[in-house]
Amino acid sequence: MAAAPVRQRCGSGGPRSQLPPCYFEGYLEKRGPKEKASRRLWTCLCGNSLYFFNNAKDAHYVEKLDLGGFVSLKDDSSRDRNLEAARLILRMKDGETKFTAPNLEARELWKGFLYSVIDLNVPSSLTLLPGQFQMLKEVVEKERTRRRTRNPGRAPPSPLSVPLVGEIPPCFRPVSRTEAEVLLERHPDCGNMLLRPGRDGCSLAVTTRQDLNGSVFRHYRVTQRDQGGYVIDVENPIPCATLHDVIDALVEKTAGTLQPFLLEEPYEENITYVSANDENGEKILHTAPSSPLPRVPALPPKQDRWCTSPLSRSPAADRRILTSPVPASPTNPMRRLILSPSPLTQSEHNSLSFTPAAVRCYLASLLFCFLICSQH
Repeated sequence: MAAAPVRQRCGSGGPRSQLPPCYFEGYLEKRGPKEKASRRLWTCLCGNSLYFFNNAKDAHYVEKLDLGGFVSLKDDSSRDRNLEAARLILRMKDGETKFTAPNLEARELWKGFLYSVIDLNVPSSLTLLPGQFQMLKEVVEKERTRRRTRNPGRAPPSPLSVPLVGEIPPCFRPVSRTEAEVLLERHPDCGNMLLRPGRDGCSLAVTTRQDLNGSVFRHYRVTQRDQGGYVIDVENPIPCATLHDVIDALVEKTAGTLQPFLLEEPYEENITYVSANDENGEKILHTAPSSPLPRVPALPPKQDRWCTSPLSRSPAADRRILTSPVPASPTNPMRRLILSPSPLTQSEHNSLSFTPAAVRCYLASLLFCFLICSQH
């Protein structure tokens, strides 16, 4: 898209020497909410505002954009004539401003500096180098010092310093006001209300998002009472015993329109690790082999010693055979056969199973006994 010519506005902006400290600068193509064409301007992030110049050598800016009305900042995936260019959309309370950076790296840097100045916190979700993150930390410290000098009575944002009482609701997120709005806008299907630390570091806040010809954000302060519990600081304060009751009260007051923000973050399915090559020192990402856990072999079920073989006999049967009436004659062969220890009887005490040979011997003995008894 061709850049439209820019006319110098006499007296529209002060000299650079009177501007706040400049944290980042570079060429951007800008198209405001009431502009039909983009313009290529030298853009400077000074303090909490963007200043636009016709070129890098101009002493007076032609436009100024105060970031105090910041709502959200997101990437624009639409294609540009320049394939290397990267677009982003800056949403303010009075409309959207579209920017086009020369490349993806420049867009990430602009996002990092803008988030750092607006939230006074270094964003961790951007793809930047360690040295660039260090630059953002320095910018955050400088901007905090500048604001503290200008407004000594206003405390800068800080993390939550008051310990939370009771169980923390799953919709709690340790994010700033701006990051909460970005989360709710990026994931509208995960809920429209989240709990976060307050700006003063001593309270909590509930951020909500609803759609009314665009995103409408609301922020409610939640303070901890000295006697225990919490209270939602609205015109008619709502006392709550726990933080869960705070969320339930807002859901009930809005007839279920507000729902807690529950973002299911994905987990890794495989175990990965990084190792260095011994020869060239190059680091490589490996995936650990996934093998099923070894199974412990199950022990066989314990069986009754008298049920190990279908041919086994119970002790009672042995007693019936041994106690059956036998002729008293010592020369009776039947008496000698029954009272004498047979190989089969001895084998029962040594083994619980019969061999085929033992079975045949036993049957032959019974037949022989039957023949002897029939002769007598």
